[in-house]
Amino acid sequence: MSGILVVAEHTRGVLSDLSAELVGAAAQVKERVGGPLRVLMVGEQPEAFVDALNLPGVDEILLGRIDAPHFDVVAHEEAVLAAAVRSEPALVLVGHSANGLGYGAALAVSLGSGFAADVFGIDVAENGVRATRSGYGNKVNVEVDFPGKPVVVLTVRGATFKPPQGTGTATVTPLALGPVPERGRYRHEGYVEAPSAGVDIGKAEFILSIGRGIQDEKNVPRFAALAQRIGATLGCSRPIADSGWLHKAHQVGLTGKVAANCKLYIALGISGAVQHLHGMKHIETIVAVNTDANAPIYNVATYGCVMDVFEFADALEQASDAITA
Repeated sequence: MSGILVVAEHTRGVLSDLSAELVGAAAQVKERVGGPLRVLMVGEQPEAFVDALNLPGVDEILLGRIDAPHFDVVAHEEAVLAAAVRSEPALVLVGHSANGLGYGAALAVSLGSGFAADVFGIDVAENGVRATRSGYGNKVNVEVDFPGKPVVVLTVRGATFKPPQGTGTATVTPLALGPVPERGRYRHEGYVEAPSAGVDIGKAEFILSIGRGIQDEKNVPRFAALAQRIGATLGCSRPIADSGWLHKAHQVGLTGKVAANCKLYIALGISGAVQHLHGMKHIETIVAVNTDANAPIYNVATYGCVMDVFEFADALEQASDAITA
């Protein structure tokens, strides 16, 4: 077995961002895995997504047409299984999403493959694919090997891998599928949108992020106002979110969001735990402000400032006033 099979996904006709991110993850290890990179799209009109999925590194796009207007877990499982049997990949990448969680583990059982969920790192070791995920309540990173497994299925965390840019030269192949099985155990009732927190850390280009160095919940509004004043999105470290000072949607890090599109990140009073640094790995420029000169955040910062975060905020506010005056 060789090659990689990526399973793209969409919701109500809109391609998920995770689909392109899965291609980016596959492209990073394609050469070491060996073989072609194929992308599977399953739906009523899978051909509508060909242009968006024709990304650099993709060799073939498989189109699985099913007579189901909404996501159907059984139909997807059988479609992906048919694609895997046809292409015999060494690695299958599925999104760690509501859809992917519905069939990912069952697919692995059907294939007799290795399996790991919520993966944020993929590598190839001497004995095959190696996945990195968190463990023990996200306190440690765990590397998982799959000895003796010729194929491995992974569900991959979103906003972790960068999607390729540009247009590829993939061929397009229809995949013959049978009718959607009638299970009679469930039916699609409709979609319920998750409540919006009004912030999308994964898409923000400029983030001002706060940590325990702000000392007290009563200081959060000041930094929220500062972020708005300078045109930044307000982010935070895990202790701030866990304490309920800010909504979880603001959290940057392993158990929060990856700042995948951020170009400038100002970290105020954040020590730089490994879980938080995971969410900063794509950032171009990092400005760290902390009173502890030995804080781990300085090991990744582009610029560091050893000073009190409130003094830094004062200076930033004064500079903002001078620019707008």
